[in-house]
Amino acid sequence: MAVDTHAQQIAGLDALELADRRRAGLAMRAWSGLWPVASAIAITLLAWQAVVLAGWWPEYVFAGPVTTLTELGHRLGEAEFYQAVAVTMRRAVTGFAAAIAVGLVVGALVSRIRPLRRAVGSLITGLQTMPSIAWFPLAILLFGLSESAILFVVVLGAAPSVANGLIAGVDYTPPILLRAGHMLGFRRLALYRHVILPASLPSFLAGLKQGWAFAWRSLMAGELLVIIANRPSLGEQLHFARELADSAGLLATMIVILAIGILIDRLFGAADGALRRRWGLHQVTN
Repeated sequence: MAVDTHAQQIAGLDALELADRRRAGLAMRAWSGLWPVASAIAITLLAWQAVVLAGWWPEYVFAGPVTTLTELGHRLGEAEFYQAVAVTMRRAVTGFAAAIAVGLVVGALVSRIRPLRRAVGSLITGLQTMPSIAWFPLAILLFGLSESAILFVVVLGAAPSVANGLIAGVDYTPPILLRAGHMLGFRRLALYRHVILPASLPSFLAGLKQGWAFAWRSLMAGELLVIIANRPSLGEQLHFARELADSAGLLATMIVILAIGILIDRLFGAADGALRRRWGLHQVTN
């Protein structure tokens, strides 16, 4: 019994030491991820304040960080602000989901049908490079000042990137995997589901990330141009802040838009990290 008690004590001490190391490791990882962000924010605020102190523009044209952050704090306590964020995010999610569906279908068809690829492959790249705001005159003519006009441009802005991401992933799928899939009896949709799509996930994820960037930019341009009554949005707040020369409100809204973009980028980064770990490509650092 004495031996068992001694062994339990040793095991307990080892467990405490491992727990301390684990907590220290978590703290170090948290700090290593926090200090670059905190440093970047501090440098940005100092540079911002320096420009304000230089007096190149009056306060109502270019508000300082204290005034802007105070205005942002006021907006965070207003219900209309959260309504605007909810409307903008609903449009973003709806448009991006539709773009993924369109991009998947187009990318799958173009990547596997050679005549179709020769016919429209360059067109997809051309659509990807075309500025999204150039589509809005046509969208307004087709759909008027409506939600459909905004979603139309969001889909056109994001779908080509999603399609090109899938096409690139299919092009770089190792032929040995395709042969293995054929040997296992996979054909057409089954081959896509079990072989091609898993193998093309890295490129497809990159296409999704780029597609989201285009969708977000298209949405902001659309909300600036297409103002719909009784539907507050972040783009609408930008528009009215400019009309009223409300520099602090304008900059506060821009900070919110930037923060949402950074948050979504972090989500894509987490998805990319999970994929790398699953594929054994994640680099472990001491």
